Amino acid sequence: MVVHQHRRRRRRAGEAVLAVCAAVAVAALSACGAASGTGTDGGSGPGGGSKKGARDDRPPGDPAAAVRGAADALTAAGSAQTRTAMEMATGGTRVTIRGEGGVDFRKRMGQLLVMLPADVKGQPEHRPITELLVPGALYMKNRGAGVPDDKWVRLDTTTLSDGNLVTGGATDPVAAAELLRGAQEVTYVGETDLAGTKVRHYRGTTDIARAAQSASPGIKGALEAAAKGFSKDSVPFDAYLDEEGRLRKVRHRFTYVKNGVIDVSSTTLLYGFGTPVTVVLPPSGDIYAGKIAE
Repeated sequence: MVVHQHRRRRRRAGEAVLAVCAAVAVAALSACGAASGTGTDGGSGPGGGSKKGARDDRPPGDPAAAVRGAADALTAAGSAQTRTAMEMATGGTRVTIRGEGGVDFRKRMGQLLVMLPADVKGQPEHRPITELLVPGALYMKNRGAGVPDDKWVRLDTTTLSDGNLVTGGATDPVAAAELLRGAQEVTYVGETDLAGTKVRHYRGTTDIARAAQSASPGIKGALEAAAKGFSKDSVPFDAYLDEEGRLRKVRHRFTYVKNGVIDVSSTTLLYGFGTPVTVVLPPSGDIYAGKIAE
């Protein structure tokens, strides 16, 4: 690949993989049927934990300020384990893509193992995808779509039309928290219990462009791309913060237009704060540079 064509081909590769991700979602939605859906709304999200009725409806200070400060509280915490669930629905059919791993909020790096849904017979259609999350990039292994099993695909998240809020099948936990910096019209719902931890439930909308303006340097470019790529900047959310202001759970609801309209509910659960997280990037020779089938 000659130097002057490198950036153009990398952008095309990113767009191709984005199209593949959307195609996988649409195909899964068509094949699995409504019975394969595993909803995340109304529960405690991936990782479970009982959700009890609100015990205290008095807002502890400014709700919007509390939510906007969640990303800084996570940086202070250092690292955490995470579980994710991305539920996609269209035409009355829904499927869920799940992920699990860890994230270092100070280095803005993480690693996830993402499981795509099985087919209607219960047989897995895809091998789990290993994803490495780093500032400005997403690495994917076992992506399929013509990529050899022993190779990685590298995507520049600043060139993706969704900034990797949807592409990887799991919203980057760092991006999920940084997206809350644009929170507005926030209301305090009350206290509840999440996996044995008392948390405060907030509900509102966040503005992608506004979040991008105040985002950390490592995620700023991706959110700027998302602000340009989504048809609407406003994203509804439910956020759950513990007594230290750390984000324990957040659910964002996106409307994504790719081969049809797909409603996406992306849930991120954080726990095990302080757990060491090590991310080792693949050598350049293991990164696939060929054409990616759509």
